[in-house]
Amino acid sequence: MTTVRLPLFPLNSVLFPGLVLPLNVFEERYRAMMRDLLKTPEDESRRFAVVAIRDGHEVSPSAPGMPDGTAVTDRGPAAGFGDDPLKAFHEVGCVADAATIRERADGSFEVLATGTTRVRLLSVDASGAFLTAELEELPENPGDGAGTLAEGVLRAFRQYQKRLAGARERSLSTGADLPDEPAVVSYLVAAAVMLDVPARQRLLQAPDTASRLREELKVLRAETAIIRNLPSLPASDLTRGPTSLN
Repeated sequence: MTTVRLPLFPLNSVLFPGLVLPLNVFEERYRAMMRDLLKTPEDESRRFAVVAIRDGHEVSPSAPGMPDGTAVTDRGPAAGFGDDPLKAFHEVGCVADAATIRERADGSFEVLATGTTRVRLLSVDASGAFLTAELEELPENPGDGAGTLAEGVLRAFRQYQKRLAGARERSLSTGADLPDEPAVVSYLVAAAVMLDVPARQRLLQAPDTASRLREELKVLRAETAIIRNLPSLPASDLTRGPTSLN
């Protein structure tokens, strides 16, 4: 079992390998994390782990990322996550590699990172200025029939895009832009389809690529059927997620 210890960045969203993660970092514990990551030479990976926060474990009752001295009464790296932070987070997360970390004049940070490898959360350490975690790296096994399933998912995804574009009266990225490598397809679709955090989390922690694709095929068919019966949907860019505020 290969394990690694990394800074831990909890979010109210799920990061998938290969997907870009823009962050606006406001909270002091995460500012401290970014300052520490900046100590790593630019030619080396500045890695941290992203995990989704379980329902009912909010960092703050205020808008995410907005400075509010009254929002959280307890302080420190585990503020808002209870006595045992491990229970506040989903078990499987994703390592993020920060390509850029820019500090603003007010001390906040603008970060652009990319998901790389799935990891399982083994333990959380709250003794420092920010959370760190011991993580087990998870291999991406293809499973049975991943290639054929990926082709089916791409067809279903294109149909989903067409239906959604029609409902929104707005075009989305074309099928020509989509990859054909099964694992990449599975993560792209997981990130692009409109799903809540628990549903995205189930896809992230699927035991293999084929299982993830199989579940996505069901989701895409169901969502496409729902969209077909809706007169309109609110505008939402599926090809790029919103900037996360913390």
